[in-house]
Amino acid sequence: NTLQEVKPRFDHQNLQSTMEDLTEKAKKAIPADVRMYSGCRDEQTSADVSNVASFNLPDPQGRAGGACTAAMLETLYADHKKLEEDLSFQEVLLKVRDNLKGKGFTQIPQLSSSRPIDVKEKFDLVPDNITGTKRAVMIGINYVGDNPGELRGCHNDVFNMKEYIQDVHGFEDENITILMDDGNHAMPTRQNILAAYSKLVEESQPGDAVFCHYSGHGGKLKDDDGDEADGYDETLVPVDYKTAGQIRDDVLYKNLVGGFQEGVFCTFVMDCCHSGSVLDLPFQFQADGEMESMQIPSDFDFGPLLNLATSLAGGQLGGDPGKLLALCGSCIVS
Repeated sequence: NTLQEVKPRFDHQNLQSTMEDLTEKAKKAIPADVRMYSGCRDEQTSADVSNVASFNLPDPQGRAGGACTAAMLETLYADHKKLEEDLSFQEVLLKVRDNLKGKGFTQIPQLSSSRPIDVKEKFDLVPDNITGTKRAVMIGINYVGDNPGELRGCHNDVFNMKEYIQDVHGFEDENITILMDDGNHAMPTRQNILAAYSKLVEESQPGDAVFCHYSGHGGKLKDDDGDEADGYDETLVPVDYKTAGQIRDDVLYKNLVGGFQEGVFCTFVMDCCHSGSVLDLPFQFQADGEMESMQIPSDFDFGPLLNLATSLAGGQLGGDPGKLLALCGSCIVS
């Protein structure tokens, strides 16, 4: 879809009069304050770059990395160095977009959330008033040996982002779980990814801050339960996807997003293809240079999320094994 085709999905009429009702529905479906920064819209692919040093990071780990992660870190590190310049959410996303565009990438970063956010307010990856524990799960998958799906920069993305959250936001090693297919960390299999997310949900208490970073392939599978307006589930692609299957957005809701308690603050950075709605968060802001406030898609249906919320105690949703329906074309590095 082109940008012009995407924009009509947002219903600007009567948005303010219905926002309170929409927020109440969101609270029932997703008790925690959840925010996701995605590298692109659902219909877009996210790029892999061969030299992250071109993004002027303070201490880039390795030469290859995801374009979104690199552009976001360049923006945030610059902001960290210039504390007198308090950037808004809108300014951060637009700067990320400009950084990407300046390197020749066309993807449009997006902010999604479980609560409406005034994008003109000061950006915060972790709120200043957090008093609890800061926990993180960080996943980097290069799909080593997978032809043609092998990537080069996802491990470096994790190292760079880990350095940032520790240096700037005070996350400690003992509260950071890393999954990477590098032979030195736990493998990012489907089972291990879901176990890490479930443990994160179980341990997090009101007042805690959660940070999750995923760098790898994202995909799309035909919707198997009729809850997607476009007919497709967005997915994360574990290293063993050929035998264990991809991780559908419904599964991410039941194992992750919908399980956090009220009072937990969660931030996700998803550097993968088709990631715009992989967490099915209702409120969206696209850094396209035209959108000025957070909106909710006119075709967003709270029904499926509310149904999932009521079924959380009934067990986990399954996933279909199989190869990618849409492997992230521009992510593949030969």
